[in-house]
Amino acid sequence: MKPVLGLFIMVDACGWEIIRNDSFGCAFAPTRKQLESIFGYSSTCVPSILSGHWPVEHRNWCYFVYDPKKSPFRSLRSLRWLPTAVTSRRIFRRWLTRFVKARLNFRGYFDLYNIPFRYIHLFDFTEKKSPLQPGGMNVGPNIFDFLVEQKIPYFVSNPAATEEQNRDDLIARINNETIDFAFLYWAGLDGLLHMVGNDSPQVPAKLRVYEQWIEQLLAAARQHYSDIHLYVFSDHGMANCDELLDLKSRIEALPLAMERDYVVVYDSTMARFWFLNDHARQLITAELQRVPQGRIVPDEELERMHALFKDHYFGELIFLVKEGVLIVPSHMGERPIRAMHGYHPTDKHSYASLLTNQPSIPDDVTAIPHICRLMKETGQLAKRRNAAGNT
Repeated sequence: MKPVLGLFIMVDACGWEIIRNDSFGCAFAPTRKQLESIFGYSSTCVPSILSGHWPVEHRNWCYFVYDPKKSPFRSLRSLRWLPTAVTSRRIFRRWLTRFVKARLNFRGYFDLYNIPFRYIHLFDFTEKKSPLQPGGMNVGPNIFDFLVEQKIPYFVSNPAATEEQNRDDLIARINNETIDFAFLYWAGLDGLLHMVGNDSPQVPAKLRVYEQWIEQLLAAARQHYSDIHLYVFSDHGMANCDELLDLKSRIEALPLAMERDYVVVYDSTMARFWFLNDHARQLITAELQRVPQGRIVPDEELERMHALFKDHYFGELIFLVKEGVLIVPSHMGERPIRAMHGYHPTDKHSYASLLTNQPSIPDDVTAIPHICRLMKETGQLAKRRNAAGNT
């Protein structure tokens, strides 16, 4: 039997408001805390957790950026002649996404989403590497670089496997006592919340399933490790979408042309603009100021949120909607979904959660990048005590 196992389980979108009045984890992780998330989507929240750094430091923020010189998608522009009835179908996009990912040798999460093929040659994709692997950050190291450097044997989820497969693979590693540290990533709750919203009875039912799985992991771990340091946490929460905003139509009604005057990515909760002339900047800025469902985020506020990129790589102007508003159609999808994240980090449903079986959570652990420090400290503790061979 080994002395210590560090067990970190990330439940995507299991925000503070999801569990605040729920018994989730109380039996095995009674110490709990609300954490501030990051301005952005999982594309930045997960790298922030894994690196312990903020978006401006690791430069994993939004997926699509205006960079025609480096765009790997130029050959896809020929698909602009296909009918929209084909190219807008999710099954077609999924098939093409798998083909393009393999062809470009992208190792991280990749999806073409709903970027029009007419303009896809204008964009680059920012997550070409997997943040779940050593060397997977755009800038700087992550927890897996640290574990390799410190020679700490570890388990990490395989994104291509199912939640159950990753659970079972981890149990096998626990039974073999071959690891000191584990990072398990479950994304199913996020997908469920997008479909049914945060008030559906399916949500607590899913939490009960996760509780059963964690109990299975703990039962196996108790047979092989004397002390289990368990942390269960999320990257963000999820807000119900009760209002739809067709921002795209408002911008396209202006006497301007995409690619000639401006370039934009319509994410689900924000729009990111690059301007090719001052006239476009003035007209679009004025139009956005007339949209009551959102606001232009000033640079001073972006800087406070550690999301001000001085080179404007992710956009020169960021327009953010209010919590509960969904931009649709967008480049993420043409149809409404029931719930979304990616709102302001201080909005009610943005907050993440952190649960543990440890007696306390340090006072200076207040935001999701701070989880990385807990992972490093726990990994070092497990290595030290397991090497000593005593409890």
